[in-house]
Amino acid sequence: MLVAGVDDAGRGSVIGPLVIAGVLVNSEDIPKLAQLGVKDSKLLSPTRRETLAVEIKRIAKKHVVVKLSPAEIDKVVMTGRKLHRLNWLEAQAMAKVIELLRPNIVYVDASDVLEERFKQQILEFLPFKVEIVSEHKADRKYPVVSAASIIAKVERDREIAELKAKYGDFGCGYPTDPKTMEFLRRCLETFKEYPDFVRKSWRPAKKVKSENNFRQAKLI
Repeated sequence: MLVAGVDDAGRGSVIGPLVIAGVLVNSEDIPKLAQLGVKDSKLLSPTRRETLAVEIKRIAKKHVVVKLSPAEIDKVVMTGRKLHRLNWLEAQAMAKVIELLRPNIVYVDASDVLEERFKQQILEFLPFKVEIVSEHKADRKYPVVSAASIIAKVERDREIAELKAKYGDFGCGYPTDPKTMEFLRRCLETFKEYPDFVRKSWRPAKKVKSENNFRQAKLI
């Protein structure tokens, strides 16, 4: 029995890609993942995630990573009709991961508030039948999803590190980080526009831009 887990990293971030990862294992190898101590990637330190990612790849038969750029995200958020926005885009990306893994059963961390609806969205994009278990907090319930969560987070962390090396420290990239929000303000003051690694459709980014436009208008 081939079992897969699929999860994402960076969904709520205003900076950088949304990363979706899938891990495929033989069912008899799932206890090995549990023995490693895999868990929701957010509960692990960056060093521990890096170490576990190497071990997970040794146990897994296959792993797949798909990255959704800010431009792809902005397009569906700003132009997609209801139920065809971010959840729909992510369901499509998860289907791509599942198609490449070809499991007998797959566990996914549901992005939609309705777990069953998210499952059906994924199935719409798949050219073959597969059993899907779509649940909230699946990364805390199933070791194979925890493993996917770790792979996704490590990949996203690397992307963010590359951006910081080029553009300076902008914090974690989430709107809750004051350093991230200050970086957005500086971008607009310096370049009048956001760089392509910022999700322009995100409400916090739009708010900062609106405030900047208001300040500029007052100066004229």
